[in-house]
Amino acid sequence: MKRRILVVDDELAILLTLRTILEMNGFEVDSAASAKEAERKMKNGVFEMVISDLRMESETAGYDVIRMARQMPYDPATAVLTSYPSLGNEWQMEGAHSLLVKPINADELVRQLEALLITHQDQKAPLQQQSQKRTPAVRQ
Repeated sequence: MKRRILVVDDELAILLTLRTILEMNGFEVDSAASAKEAERKMKNGVFEMVISDLRMESETAGYDVIRMARQMPYDPATAVLTSYPSLGNEWQMEGAHSLLVKPINADELVRQLEALLITHQDQKAPLQQQSQKRTPAVRQ
């Protein structure tokens, strides 16, 4: 099964480039051109990862996307994509798991995303096991 990623960016060229790179590396990619469109797609689908440009319809629209993603019950890994790497640790405080700086080499992008997905899954596993232990089995 392919891993699903939502890429959010208001620049069509970036969306098309990221989609191509990610699909060539075995990901299923959906895209959104705004925070509002991303919210709708996150509510109607399940994604293993959400990658959002920081500056779209507002200076911090990307953080809105990250916060929405973190509220989804499927708990996707999240990354902020930016051309402005001088964010300090603000991106972490806003809930993003990773910071991706444009422009980015295709091989490096895929390597970073694979590492993030593995780390995120490893962190989610103990929480899922605890949740399953608390839910009593239903007898028939």
